Amino acid sequence: MHYLANAAQILIEFFFSIAVGVIVLRVLLQLVRANFHNPICQFLYRISNPVLMPLRKLIPAWRRLDIAGVVLAWALLLVKRALIFALTLGLPTFAGLAVIALADLIGFVLMVMLVLIIVRVIMSFVGSDSRHPVVPLIYQLTEPLLLPIRRRLSTAGGLDFSPVILMLAFALLQTLLVAPLLDFGLRIGMLAGVPG
Repeated sequence: MHYLANAAQILIEFFFSIAVGVIVLRVLLQLVRANFHNPICQFLYRISNPVLMPLRKLIPAWRRLDIAGVVLAWALLLVKRALIFALTLGLPTFAGLAVIALADLIGFVLMVMLVLIIVRVIMSFVGSDSRHPVVPLIYQLTEPLLLPIRRRLSTAGGLDFSPVILMLAFALLQTLLVAPLLDFGLRIGMLAGVPG
């Protein structure tokens, strides 16, 4: 039975990560006003529209931020955590689950952006096919974070240290924001001894 629970947890993590990834990427792409005609954007919009469009009628956007998408991603992470807890330790309180899901969402966004930064750094060293539709999206998603840092840094020998600074900032946010928020959620959910 223990092995079945572990297998179920792997499947839950996998499928919910894909679903949340689609929603988070869509929210981020809308936030940076990515090219709607990009085939990757088209794919993300097409598979997420059936759920997001009805939700948008209830939850309007705020400026360029798709609040409905944020709420949907949070709700998916809440359900994922509930299923995993149900398989292992029993359900915590809803308040605990809500805070844990919020910590998971922030951590997920940080992880997505970290991966994009790493991919961008690799592309800058090895080169990339600029005609591939993913390339402009990576630059559009990362440039708004890198540009303010780059403006404040002087380059040394033509090297751009803004990705390193940004990755350090992500690590600090994970340690100083996500981890304490997760611990708080576990405490109010009466599961303080359970690892996140």
